[in-house]
Amino acid sequence: MRLDKKTILAIAAAAVLHAALPNRAVAGVPTEQVRQTADKVLQVLQDPRFKANGNMSQRREQLRQILGARFDFAEMAKRSLGSNWQKGSSAEQQQFVRLFTDHLEKSYIAQIESYAGEKIIYGREAVEQDQAEVETKIVTKKSEQVSVNYKLKADGAEWKVYDVVIENVSLVNNFRTQFSRILAKGSFAELISQLEAKSTGNKPDRS
Repeated sequence: MRLDKKTILAIAAAAVLHAALPNRAVAGVPTEQVRQTADKVLQVLQDPRFKANGNMSQRREQLRQILGARFDFAEMAKRSLGSNWQKGSSAEQQQFVRLFTDHLEKSYIAQIESYAGEKIIYGREAVEQDQAEVETKIVTKKSEQVSVNYKLKADGAEWKVYDVVIENVSLVNNFRTQFSRILAKGSFAELISQLEAKSTGNKPDRS
């Protein structure tokens, strides 16, 4: 299955939403924490207070906070650059993390809001020291199954998602390929400029 970034985000967002979990007595801590995040997201989507169009910004802020508590967007941003991370100054790195986080949050939330009731089955969980991987499968309305694996890292008592792998396609690696292509021809500042333009909907200044 060939997946573009939009499809990856759509599937990953769906996986956050509706989980058919194994027996909770045998589900590990990483799986249980992902389930808790899914429950919170569904509560917001089903809350009648947020269904009116005038309350959309409040709903999205609630979703942003829920996702931010489970996803380590800063770690995802750093990993998406790989060795190119070192090319930016400290200020540029901070700006990149902010823009990357904003872009990914907006993309996730947009996909979550278009959720169409796909079923998610949680499977094997592997934990090795401070690293974990939770395997899931999405069952579409056509009964097709798509594998979605979450990679997490321990952060105190919490497990934070730092990558989502869909049909063997890593979200982080997908971004890294795009960013590497930009940095092969331009500077770190130009990468930031393009992210800013994407965030605001304006074309980057190439002067």
